[in-house]
Amino acid sequence: MRPEQADPPDARPDPEAPRVLIIGCGALARELLAITRDLPGVKVTAIDARLHMRPERIADAVSIKIDEARRAYGPDTRIFVAYADCGTGGTLDAVLETAGVERIDGAHCFEFYAGAATYAALQDEEPGTFYLTDFLARQFETLIIAGLGLDRHPELRDAYFGNYRRLIYLAQSDDPDLTARAEAAADRLGLAFELRRTGFGDLETSIRTAAGAA
Repeated sequence: MRPEQADPPDARPDPEAPRVLIIGCGALARELLAITRDLPGVKVTAIDARLHMRPERIADAVSIKIDEARRAYGPDTRIFVAYADCGTGGTLDAVLETAGVERIDGAHCFEFYAGAATYAALQDEEPGTFYLTDFLARQFETLIIAGLGLDRHPELRDAYFGNYRRLIYLAQSDDPDLTARAEAAADRLGLAFELRRTGFGDLETSIRTAAGAA
């Protein structure tokens, strides 16, 4: 092949391409890295966690990541998406169907951390439930308070949260500091506080299955 006929360098698959690439929400990055630590040939790449608050942008961001991965690694790398629907209203599923890529089951991270049956039972018990995960407990001030403008307009709290009755912290870890933050968040929002230790829930099962390690 003459030099001018060769593929450009960025079009050649990476010889060290992962066996499985997990494209996940940045809000799950710690958990995904912990789950895949002992899984050979599995790589994690994350999308900006701030899209947790901008779900209309998630599908496009995932599509870009899929395209980048296929250019970089070629067809032998399996891609799995560690997002639930996450408020995309089906647009993420449309992108994944076109790309031939699977995702974790569920509507959102609260469902796959708690487990679908448990989450449904919690909602039946009290529909006015606001949920935190480890990530949201860490980022409560940034994503919830500042993100909703409550730092500037605290009088809007009841407009946003007046129909909620309790806050459930779905804890992935046994961290007293995060528990204290979550309890303080409940107080800040005027909600009753409950702690449920879920660990990684169905997230771990899905990732290990995708990696062929279940």
